Amino acid sequence: MKKAIRFIDLFAGLGGMRLGLERACLELNLKVECVFTSEIKPNAVRTYQENFPNSKVWGDIRIIPSEEIPDFHLLLAGFPCQAFSTAGMRQGFADTRGTLFFEVERILRDKQPDGFILENVAGLVTNNKGETLKTILHILKNLGYFVTCEVLNALDFGVPQDRKRIYIVGMRSHSLSLKDIPTSKPVPLSHILETGKPTLKSEFIDKLLSHYSMEELAGKSIKDKRGGKNNIHSWDIDLRGKTNATQKQLLNLLLKERRKKKWAKLKGIKWMDGMPLTLEEITSFFAPEHLFEFEDLRTLLDDLVAKNYLAFEHPKDEVEVLNNNNQKVKKRLARMDLPKGYNLVTGKLSFEISKILDPNEFAPTLVATDMERLAVIDGEGLRKLTIREGLKLFGFCDRYQIDLPEKKAFDLLGNTVVVSVMEKISDRLLRTKHL
Repeated sequence: MKKAIRFIDLFAGLGGMRLGLERACLELNLKVECVFTSEIKPNAVRTYQENFPNSKVWGDIRIIPSEEIPDFHLLLAGFPCQAFSTAGMRQGFADTRGTLFFEVERILRDKQPDGFILENVAGLVTNNKGETLKTILHILKNLGYFVTCEVLNALDFGVPQDRKRIYIVGMRSHSLSLKDIPTSKPVPLSHILETGKPTLKSEFIDKLLSHYSMEELAGKSIKDKRGGKNNIHSWDIDLRGKTNATQKQLLNLLLKERRKKKWAKLKGIKWMDGMPLTLEEITSFFAPEHLFEFEDLRTLLDDLVAKNYLAFEHPKDEVEVLNNNNQKVKKRLARMDLPKGYNLVTGKLSFEISKILDPNEFAPTLVATDMERLAVIDGEGLRKLTIREGLKLFGFCDRYQIDLPEKKAFDLLGNTVVVSVMEKISDRLLRTKHL
């Protein structure tokens, strides 16, 4: 056995891949040494160096020559997935120029390490009808590696988060299977939640708490874009103004009707997820008994527009336009030649919080754009996730610290690798054959 397993950590982020490998080595009593790290986000670099003292973090891997990277045994990379060109695939190769995977390919080719572990979003499996993943695997195999890949869910590795990611592993000396890796029973969020933390105080929160009990709020999403029993809409809590029962009924119907493809066909436009409907179209499915007059319905709708529950707008259609580079691109533009209609005012990040997590369940896939909009129940109030809870949702140990404001911390966490999953993969690799 070599004196120490030497590895490099590319697109390192918070160092989740490194921690997983180091934990596995510790359990197997193997020495391990990180000999090179690359990351470009300043907050990630700062946090990485605070948790891995004396680590030099190199910058943009694209401008670092391979010869400046020390020799190593394992390459770790949670590489960003950009658009891939599969030009030339019919000739048995793929053009990866211009993508960050090219840097992984370059370093593997130039340094010839014993193996690698790569991580990416599960959508890589279906990206470009599977051609992107096919390209990646083809390149890695052509570099002389036995390659395997598997989509694994963090939920099966002791972390209360439904987070599926693809892991690609390659070894030069032997094949390796990621199937049947020992898993554990999913644990609920209550296992990682803290208590007694300051709760949120705002008009929005007051309205939520005045309309629903804590038991009713658990697991609910706050959004106006979809229906469903697990959604709370702005009109359910009269957030933008008082609505009567008839208006609530209408808004709930519009949620579903505005998505039906028949309206796009009638308007002669390309279907989109939510189209404005005219007064005449609305009367075809909404005619409550006490609204006999056409004008009454118009008044009801215009009141909802005034309160910003609805917008009165022209339908949009997909058209080709020229961008700044004189290239044709598809955009959605208003069809001024079509009559205006009533449409819901929606937006994924419209509200102070987007979802209230159920302590008896588990978190959805956490992403940087909405982690700070998740809430949990704490006593008789609601609060945001703490940074410590965020770290636990990715399998980080209590010693790991992020000394950043919550928004910046969650931006980093939403893009990190789950440590416990990486630990099990590393353990499988190391037990199969010591490097």
